Amino acid sequence: MLSNYSAVERRSAAARDEFERFTTVAIFFHWIVAALILANILIAWQFPLVHGSLRLAAFQIHKSIGISVLLLSLLRLAWRVLNPPPPFANTMRAWEMGASKLVERSFYFIMLALPLTGWALSSASDLHVPIVLFGVVHWPDMPFLGTLPFEQKLGVYSSAVAAHHLLAKITYALVALHVLAALRHQFIKRDLVLARMIPSLARRRPLRDLRGY
Repeated sequence: MLSNYSAVERRSAAARDEFERFTTVAIFFHWIVAALILANILIAWQFPLVHGSLRLAAFQIHKSIGISVLLLSLLRLAWRVLNPPPPFANTMRAWEMGASKLVERSFYFIMLALPLTGWALSSASDLHVPIVLFGVVHWPDMPFLGTLPFEQKLGVYSSAVAAHHLLAKITYALVALHVLAALRHQFIKRDLVLARMIPSLARRRPLRDLRGY
């Protein structure tokens, strides 16, 4: 019975009882967008190694995934507005909640800004290579960029390339920070934070309370 538990175990059991996971739809959006972003990072790292038709195919896949991330992120934002996320786990300290909010908002910015800058640089490029999503759907150029005078298009292209590369580097840092934080919660604090996105972990979590970590 719970009355036989120590005070630490009772607090941990209470934390388990108060555990709230994200909705199935939110979990789907989280993992599919994460997988697509990681896939695009890996593809981008191959650009210097491929040439000719293979290079063109790699760019088309990269663009297709980028536009997919943009569309899925817009749907994810709409879902979030209509279905607010669960409250933070009560094992999290104030600074952890603040850091989590900052990283989350930064990710949302990246999920929109990174594909938008990619779309802009593709639209302003003088190569005029159309975007064909996964070889099936023709995606239009960003409105107005295709009709700009050459000098203005060149300026937009240069700015978009610089922004895209900078955002990619920020993405690397955010991914590393996010993964390290998740691993800390799972293996050091041993709370249910990661289980909010992987609900099956909640069934395997032993009673333990490490809120001070």
